[in-house]
Amino acid sequence: MKCPCFPRYSWLDFLFAVVGVCTFLFDVGSDVWLAREFYQRGELFWFSALLGFMLVSSVTVQMFSWFWIQYDSQLENYDLETSSRRVFLFGGPKRVKLTCFLHICQLGFLLRHISAIWLGFCVWWRREKGSEYAVYLTHDLSMLRLIETFCESAPQLSLMIYIMLHTNQARTIQCVSAIASTTSIAWMVVDYHRSLRSFLPDKSKQGWLSSAVYFLWNLLLIASRVVTVALFASVLPYYVAVHFFCIWPVFVLWACLQGTNFMDSRTGEWLYRATVGLIWYFSWFNVAEGKTKGRSIIYHLFIITDSGILLFTWWWLRDLEKTQSYTFYLLIFIPLSYIMGLLIKALYYCCFHPKLWQPVDTGKVPDDAPDTIVALNVSVEADTSDQEFVNRRMAKHVNNFYSMTTHG
Repeated sequence: MKCPCFPRYSWLDFLFAVVGVCTFLFDVGSDVWLAREFYQRGELFWFSALLGFMLVSSVTVQMFSWFWIQYDSQLENYDLETSSRRVFLFGGPKRVKLTCFLHICQLGFLLRHISAIWLGFCVWWRREKGSEYAVYLTHDLSMLRLIETFCESAPQLSLMIYIMLHTNQARTIQCVSAIASTTSIAWMVVDYHRSLRSFLPDKSKQGWLSSAVYFLWNLLLIASRVVTVALFASVLPYYVAVHFFCIWPVFVLWACLQGTNFMDSRTGEWLYRATVGLIWYFSWFNVAEGKTKGRSIIYHLFIITDSGILLFTWWWLRDLEKTQSYTFYLLIFIPLSYIMGLLIKALYYCCFHPKLWQPVDTGKVPDDAPDTIVALNVSVEADTSDQEFVNRRMAKHVNNFYSMTTHG
């Protein structure tokens, strides 16, 4: 069966790739600047915590990138030679050692960005062949950015807010770093959702209003969770790690029980489940097909209960004098933010979310089937020898995300 005509690589895809790498470099630069400030001021605890977030995030992203390169190198049409294909920095058996070395040096993610920009420039500006490879790269980058965001940007944002609360002051570099982290999270949300929607036909293409609504409810839910964790850390700084390591294994086990199959190896799948557990600490992320409405409700009820306990602990143990000016506003803002986020999320799924109204059949797709069925069925089951180079990893997430009963 032929693949449907997915949107080709466009100037907007190229713009997203350029902005993505600029955001990435700005985020890394602000992290290094802030770490240097902590070290020079003798604040070694903050320095170590920030360095730990950066290192864990970088190693995790490099591992995913390397796993995917190994998987992709086994695809039948992975080494097709086109003029644009030659700039793809990670292909070909001769480049395996160099690619491995770059990932060990924590440069694999950056090189993916550079490769995507150059290949996108060749496809869009020079009108060369290789659009399917450019789209393939952007899909992988969107997932890697999501992983990088929740492994580094979200914990780092909690750290920045905690430091400002602990010291009762906000230096310029702290504000810059907080803005960089927030920008990274916001851009990831839009970019990842847009990447998923590109698997659907043109008539289901992501609109600006839909993007804004999707962005808003994610921002409200994530922001309230991040601030709550930071508040808890401001009164019990060492217990926040205990809190995370008590909840994280439960999330990993839950991901395992849902039978995730995102990676192509057992080791890679456990890495994915561990990362999903980290993402769930801050935000809901659907990882399995089927009736996920119940799982989403269970998750949000758990997070509401957990965040309520953390917020009450902060209120009970807070410094009355230091927190007098903003206690009332936070107690109103945090619950209201989460409730508004849930309401806007419900609005999104009622009015903007394309639905798969019939179960996907691995056999023949009826002629009158909705476009979403055709797109999803072919995305996952497409023959890899076809000229269309479909990213099967992201196609699996599309099947999870765009179904009749899926909620997020």
